[in-house]
Amino acid sequence: MIGTPAELDAATDALTAVAYVVQLGDRHPLVGADAGRWRVFLRLALTTAPAAGRRPAPTPTDRGGALVDLDAARAHRRQHAGCPKT
Repeated sequence: MIGTPAELDAATDALTAVAYVVQLGDRHPLVGADAGRWRVFLRLALTTAPAAGRRPAPTPTDRGGALVDLDAARAHRRQHAGCPKT
């Protein structure tokens, strides 16, 4: 699926009402003309079991999370590459 975080949350919530989420991938930000939108892979399994009998969908760890500045993280890692581990 591709969309804004709110669109992805709404689509995931709607789909879990009719199917079981087997796998929910990590969200990946899009760039260029699609900046502000994210891509996520979602694997569903349809079931005839009533909703009460289904397991809940997995909760993604990146909902509402902050983005990591990869350039800063790499620079920090390079800067501390020779430091002993504590």
